[in-house]
Amino acid sequence: MPRPIRDAVSPVRRRRRLLALTLAVAACAPAAGAAPAAADDPAVATAPGGAAVATSEVTLRKGDRGPAVRKLQRRLGISADGVFGPQTNRAVKRFQRRNGLTVDGIVGPITRSKLGLARFSASEVRRPKRRSARRGGGGGSKVKLPRVLREIAECESGGDPRAVSPNGLYRGKFQFSRETWKGVGGRGSDPAAAPEAHQDRMALRLYRQQGVAPWPTCGARATS
Repeated sequence: MPRPIRDAVSPVRRRRRLLALTLAVAACAPAAGAAPAAADDPAVATAPGGAAVATSEVTLRKGDRGPAVRKLQRRLGISADGVFGPQTNRAVKRFQRRNGLTVDGIVGPITRSKLGLARFSASEVRRPKRRSARRGGGGGSKVKLPRVLREIAECESGGDPRAVSPNGLYRGKFQFSRETWKGVGGRGSDPAAAPEAHQDRMALRLYRQQGVAPWPTCGARATS
């Protein structure tokens, strides 16, 4: 009869393999006392087992525009205009509050998942350049605007004085048409090219003349 084949691995080599396996398992386990990831941190997600891993998740927040915002608005049951303005911000916070989430108005991976939405792609979001707000005017303007005009600007353009609508007809922070801009006394032919302070003054003049009528959708939201 043939002799049984003996294990070719020596006891020393077996111990080394066992030690290497033990170290690998320990490296994968979360460290004791490690701080948990932020509730809806856009740069961190939680993998199965509780480990924090980096992610390229596209988040939504106030001021964003585009198809991803419309998806969010439809899921929240509000008017889907594709602008993450005050109404959408309030709806997101209300949803977060009702579902025991961090109430920050940011739709990160946790809020998005709770809403049952698929990941957003970067091509679905238009994000204006964010400016540090200054009391009374916002952005780079010192013009004191009433609350209703500040909310209209946020709704119309995310507060971006260089914003231009997809069809090119509405321009600047308050999305003036060229005709309305000229009629109210705006300097230059392009509202989006004018200094932010001048846009604010022209919007204030128009508001004093006609109220919120020139901004029917955003004006109604700002006064509701």
